Amino acid sequence: MPRRTRRLRAWAVCVALLAAGAAGCGRSTHDGAAKASSPAPRPTVTVTATTTVTAAPEPGPTVTRTRTVRTPGPTVTVTRAAAGTVRGDATGGGTCSIVSNAGNCYQAGQFCRSGDHGASTTTAGGTPITCAYSGSAWRWTYA
Repeated sequence: MPRRTRRLRAWAVCVALLAAGAAGCGRSTHDGAAKASSPAPRPTVTVTATTTVTAAPEPGPTVTRTRTVRTPGPTVTVTRAAAGTVRGDATGGGTCSIVSNAGNCYQAGQFCRSGDHGASTTTAGGTPITCAYSGSAWRWTYA
């Protein structure tokens, strides 16, 4: 327990110094004549409190940017005649009157779309083909 006694002594010394300092802060008698002629200045304490209230702004309108993306491929121009035949031009390849959704000319043996049943067109090489029911499906066949 020697550590404990050292701590107690150090604590006791600190308390004694604090008490001696507090006793020495009082008024002394030899300064009384000088202080009697002029009053001691009093410290002025000023407390300023500032409060700032910031309101959250209302959300503004949402800005949406639209970008049109064009995929490279042939440009297709299609016209419908009064008789129900379809004629057109697919630039970028041969001439075929009906093209696939991707813009390509059909070939014999490929499946037909439901809107093309019974229609006739040409392949990219110019050979005529017709959409006909063959077996169990509608296919492009040589006319």
